[in-house]
Amino acid sequence: MGDPDSVQLSRLVDGEDPAAVIAEAERIFKFWFDESAWAPIGAAASDIVGMFEGRFPGYRACDTDYHDIRHTTAVLLATARIIDGLFIDRGPFPAVIARDLFVAAVCHDTGYIRTVGEEGGTGARFTSVHVRRSADFIVANAARWGLGAESGRSAARMIFATGLKGEYGEQEWASPEERDAGAALASGDLVGQMSDRAYLEKLLFLYYEFKEAGFPGYETEFDILRKTMGFYEITVARLDDGLGGVRSYARRHFAERWGVDRDLYAESMGRQMDYLQGILDDATCNFRKKLKRMDLELPPSRSA
Repeated sequence: MGDPDSVQLSRLVDGEDPAAVIAEAERIFKFWFDESAWAPIGAAASDIVGMFEGRFPGYRACDTDYHDIRHTTAVLLATARIIDGLFIDRGPFPAVIARDLFVAAVCHDTGYIRTVGEEGGTGARFTSVHVRRSADFIVANAARWGLGAESGRSAARMIFATGLKGEYGEQEWASPEERDAGAALASGDLVGQMSDRAYLEKLLFLYYEFKEAGFPGYETEFDILRKTMGFYEITVARLDDGLGGVRSYARRHFAERWGVDRDLYAESMGRQMDYLQGILDDATCNFRKKLKRMDLELPPSRSA
């Protein structure tokens, strides 16, 4: 597609349009599996978009500005691209595991959504327990989308892999393929958000979520910018060591499906951190002004 050297993530799919992102995830899934396998994913995706908009029975609308529907669909697409590259390299998983993975990706942050009976504050108050809440949600609603009880439990295990308390390495997995699916989702959760071209600006939303959740060490908005540099290094280590480096399969996806033999996620993450370092190094300008004037569509620099 045109000059491969000029291709960047934001030019492939409109990340601000949930329907477009879900359609791209569907296209990727159907390279390997048929419509019947996609149907539960499509039903879950429709429900979760509605849930974030306040149209799911018993739940309020999403009120967390960082963990919004754009974040959820970005993670779905990143996970789809990673697993597609893995399938190209190794061959596909059984359809049921791939299906459960896509449903898990769609539901992985439902734990931030308050029920109608949960009054006060925002969903950010559940930050420390949102992974368990999301896992419980998918188990409770699996049958709604035509999934069996074991698929609900499998998808829940994949969601637990996104936790930052060692869940991926410590929990029991039903199979090596399920474990790899969990690694793909956990990796997609990280690269999907950190490669978003609005990531740095959205960090200010994350600051207010952390503040409401009572996390220590975040006294000012600037604190989260400073800490993000350290989080980036920890994230790269987790991606490449703790999660087995499965995020590298995204490059196989981009090469095969787009003719671009590059890891566009790693490049975008690197640009984000280069730009952030420039903000931290420049004491002459208000950092909010720089975030509002982001121009991250630059030539590739460092890669994660």
